[in-house]
Amino acid sequence: MDHSTSSIAVEALQPDKPASNADHWDRLLIATIFAGMLGFAYAVFSSSLLQPIIWALQKQHWNALVLRPAVIWVAMGLLLLLLRTVLWLRYRPFHSVIEADAPRLSVIIPAYNEGMMVERSIASVASANYPRDRIEIIAVDDGSKDDTWNYIVRADLRFPDMVFPVRLSSNRGKRGALAEGFRRAMGDIIVTVDSDSIIEPDTLLAIAGPFRDPRVGAVAGKVAVLNRRANIISRMLHVRFILSFDFLRSAQSVFRTVYCCPGALTAYRTSVVRQVLPAWEQQTFLGVPCTFGEDRGMTNCILDAGYDTVYQRTAVVHTVVPETYTKLCKMYLRWDRSYIREEFRFARIVWKRPLVSRVLAIYECAITNLRFPIAYFSIGLLVLQVTRDPGTLPRMIFAIMIVSAFYMLYYLRSERSWDFVFGILYAFFSFFALTWIFPYAFLTVRARGWLTR
Repeated sequence: MDHSTSSIAVEALQPDKPASNADHWDRLLIATIFAGMLGFAYAVFSSSLLQPIIWALQKQHWNALVLRPAVIWVAMGLLLLLLRTVLWLRYRPFHSVIEADAPRLSVIIPAYNEGMMVERSIASVASANYPRDRIEIIAVDDGSKDDTWNYIVRADLRFPDMVFPVRLSSNRGKRGALAEGFRRAMGDIIVTVDSDSIIEPDTLLAIAGPFRDPRVGAVAGKVAVLNRRANIISRMLHVRFILSFDFLRSAQSVFRTVYCCPGALTAYRTSVVRQVLPAWEQQTFLGVPCTFGEDRGMTNCILDAGYDTVYQRTAVVHTVVPETYTKLCKMYLRWDRSYIREEFRFARIVWKRPLVSRVLAIYECAITNLRFPIAYFSIGLLVLQVTRDPGTLPRMIFAIMIVSAFYMLYYLRSERSWDFVFGILYAFFSFFALTWIFPYAFLTVRARGWLTR
């Protein structure tokens, strides 16, 4: 990591200001969010915000067939947004464990061609605020072809009796490397950390806290972007990550059904991992072994076993994200393929959840997944309308700007930063440059390639 990236990590690890100093700002943002929600509902149902789509439907004589179901879906989507917002506001982080009561931890760090970054990742775990005699770090070199093993050995020399190096003779993929670590783990709790990620000092104490509840099987940490100031792509991704974790996973955590506990930072109850490990290792989809999406796959296994999955906002990891368009597309392709696969699987698992969790999860997943056919149909209509009336394009751009600006209110409650501007830019970038990814992922869902390894 160069000097600039190191300074980013130091900046990112600074403690937040006391919450009491932000009470007035917090109340103002919440009030603005609800006012914006009302305004958005009015704009959708009473103004010309949807007029370009309505015109296109009328010209194609599809008005009666499509418009009424679309309005119903929009209404249900607004209700989902309201529900998520209420759950998000109700969310509270779990209490961290104190060092005297800290359980035994096994931290697994799988690495493939990671170079010197893996040593920094190991060092962040070894230097964390946690009793040294209750933590083991299992660093797994997944058949790397570069000098990754040398850096793992260096970390072992720096932190003797804490680091346990494992070198696989061939590349087994991340799922295989994690499985090797799972089998070797001796702790009561297993924590997985990506080899391109750095945890904050209090993360381990925080992520162990929820396991006081015996119903908790997995805990998702908060993922921020380590190289957030590298370029405009990483800045946009940082805002997206904050929204994904601090908004969506906070809401899901309230009904104790976080759908994906991320590979960058997740903790598992070891006894539960042992229970589901064979099924997770041998997972297939449409007759093809699953090689990626191991985090969502394990989350589904744990939910299927009857345990809860929750989110711990105070357990923070900073991870490196793609800085080029090509690498970003490959990452999203991998994520979307695993999303499609695991959504089919979750549709069966969800019926095992407690009643309230089941109802909320079914409603959220139904509305969320209906957005794909509706969104792509709407995009097709808009393209058709733009070819006939170029004046539609500015109205569409204005609508994207308004909706994205509204969502930035959620980001500003998590981070008081001018980076919210990059969240608005991401909305345009996603619409014009990333829309093609999900349909392509759906058509190639059986593909096995990692793409970025």
